[in-house]
This record gives sequence, C-alpha cells and structure tokens, in this order.
Amino acid sequence: MNETLSKLGELLLSSIPTIFFLLIVWFAYRMIVHKRLEQVLAERHRLTEGAVQQAQAEIASAEARTAEYERRLREARTQIYKTQEARRQQAMERRNAALTQARQQAEETIQSARQALEQDKSAAQFTLQQQADGLANEIVDSILKPVAAMGGR
Repeated sequence: MNETLSKLGELLLSSIPTIFFLLIVWFAYRMIVHKRLEQVLAERHRLTEGAVQQAQAEIASAEARTAEYERRLREARTQIYKTQEARRQQAMERRNAALTQARQQAEETIQSARQALEQDKSAAQFTLQQQADGLANEIVDSILKPVAAMGGR
C-alpha cells in the first residue's frame, strides 16, 4: 500500500504542471475568448430583442392599417348599398308612376269607348225606332189599303 501511496504522490507531483497549465489556459480563455464571447452574445441578444420589438411594432402597425382598411371597406360597401337602394327606389317610383299613368290612360280609353258605345247604341236605337215606325206604317198601310179598296168591309 505504501507503494501505491508513493506512486499516487508521484502522480500528483507530476500532474502539478498540467494542473498549472490548465489553470493558465482557463484564465486565458476567460480573459481572451470568454469576455468577447459574452459581449458578442449580449450584442446579439440586444439586436435580437430590438428586432423582435421592431417586428412587434410593425405587426401592430399592420394590424391598425388592416383595421382601417376593413373599416373603409365596410363604409364603402354601406355607401354602395345605400346608392343601390336609392336607385332601386327611384326605379320603383318611376315604374309606379308609369303604371299609374298607364292605368289612367286605360281608364280614359275605356271611358271614351263606353261613351262611343253608348252613342252608337243610342244611334242604333233611334235608327231602329225609326225603322220600326216606318215598318209599322207600311204594315198598317198595306193592311188598310186592300181593305179600303174592297169597300170598307
């Protein structure tokens, strides 16, 4: 066991320069590389955070512009619907006015046709009455003349 301890002691003594060298390398790394690496990583983090904040601001701006666009689009659609409704209403009014005028003209035509028909009827009745009177006179004359010619029997 003594030999093992002595070998262990020799091993430790021979590893002191290696340990010392590792400590020097570690300090050199900390001083030269690690400090720069932390600075670079901090700068990268700062730039990344700035880019993220800028992206968030741009997203918010884009959402605001989108909302404004949608609002204007709704207003434009509403205006279009109002214009279409006004045009439809005007067309309905023109149609109703044309229908009213057509009905009035038809009523006037019917009235004038009824008057003409009534005049034709009156004229026909008058003519028929005159013809009936004339025929009655002819019948009376034709019946009375032969009786008068026969001597009044």
